[in-house]
Amino acid sequence: MFKLLKYALYDILKSRFAIIYTVFLALVAISIYQVSDDLSKVSLSLMNIMILFIPLISAVFATTHFYNNLEFIELMLAQPVKRIHVISSQLLAVIIMLSLSLILGFGLPMILWGADSSLLTLLAVGVILSTVFTGFAFWASVLSRDKAKAIGLSLALWIYFSLVYDGLVLYIIYSFADYPLEKTTLALVMLNPVDLGRILMLMQLDISALMGYTGAFFQQFFSSGSGVSVAIGSLALWILIPTISTARVFNKRDF
Repeated sequence: MFKLLKYALYDILKSRFAIIYTVFLALVAISIYQVSDDLSKVSLSLMNIMILFIPLISAVFATTHFYNNLEFIELMLAQPVKRIHVISSQLLAVIIMLSLSLILGFGLPMILWGADSSLLTLLAVGVILSTVFTGFAFWASVLSRDKAKAIGLSLALWIYFSLVYDGLVLYIIYSFADYPLEKTTLALVMLNPVDLGRILMLMQLDISALMGYTGAFFQQFFSSGSGVSVAIGSLALWILIPTISTARVFNKRDF
């Protein structure tokens, strides 16, 4: 398992994508720090960029990586190696690379210009979203033999969770505005890792008052021990579900 992971990481670093991705994130962070000295505004700006682009880059890169290494994966399957070790090494390699690039790209400017708890939460949310959408991408890849279809499914999942889902939630809130929807809205947030990450960040920025009564309810819920436990549990499920689904499909797939 370790040797497979080591080779997969070396293969990713050889492609130079990791360096380009890290430099891109660092330039984005530095440009935002140059514009504002307010750490809250920096956190909000980085969050808006991260929520949109981190899942997209993770999904596209993970799918492309899987198909670029498909011949190697098939070769390993012909060896006395467990299937779970083959797919796990590839999945972990991509997650580690994306996470390290995010931590270095955003983290180094934070060290130079300063950081608070909201920026640390930002890094944690970014790593989680990278992990979730890498899992989605691998799941889409093992489902289809066609690279274009797999990328299309990965992009469809990104569009749904990052763009479409918010529209559906707003429609529900608008349609049932006369009813108390705080708990319903909270449940809907848990069903979307992107929205859950965004809400956790907004709670860190202490701007819940701008969200009205619902924001106050969220602030009270996520400030409690049970609320934090539910949030962590939900994010853990969003990591585990696509990962387990990928392993199950991969074990049954005939290469």
